[in-house]
Amino acid sequence: MFTFYIGEVMKKAIGYIRVSTHEQSKSGLGLESQQTEIESFCQNENFELVSVETEVETGKGSDALNKRPILASVLKQARTDGLIIIVAKLDRLGRNVAFISSLMESKVPFIVTQLGADADAFMLHLYAALSEKERELISQRTKAALSMLKDRGVQLGNRTNLDEARALSTESIKKGADSFALEVLPLIEGYRTEGMTLAKIAERLNTLGVKTRRGGDWYGSTVRNVMMRG
Repeated sequence: MFTFYIGEVMKKAIGYIRVSTHEQSKSGLGLESQQTEIESFCQNENFELVSVETEVETGKGSDALNKRPILASVLKQARTDGLIIIVAKLDRLGRNVAFISSLMESKVPFIVTQLGADADAFMLHLYAALSEKERELISQRTKAALSMLKDRGVQLGNRTNLDEARALSTESIKKGADSFALEVLPLIEGYRTEGMTLAKIAERLNTLGVKTRRGGDWYGSTVRNVMMRG
């Protein structure tokens, strides 16, 4: 598919791209960036990129080969043709340590472009474990932040009673912007760690029914102000 010559014998590889929803596949969100990273890596590291295969998931519980037919096919082709599988990020292979370990045990070589060609199976397993732990911590921080907001009287998840939500929110948050920032910041930081933009964070907070200090809706600039106060 793509052949990059930098002299001498070239190693052959197959690229694997994964997106989480049909919407991402249709919009190209994540697809182009993953492909660009894989192609650039092959050019710089002297690989012949035989093909790039794309997997589109439709829901959770996808860390199983029977739910990842494209990955299963890529593994089979890699074994048959002696190819190295290249992905842009480790979580494109999977988010579960056990699943990543099972892939490493298949004896098919994997390269994660963000980690470099020298990252061996042990390092990939270690990074997978660290990533899983970080996701657990983000989840815990998010739940704790939401619980704290709920305890303070902030109306969550009820978009049908905006007046009541605004009243409760305004009354409970008027103690001060700095205090509010400290309480909502863990929630915002968790979303930032997930790679969400300020606009997306604002959209998520509005969807949850979390109000600003003044009882209004969130915008990217509002999120930025809270982060600056934190």
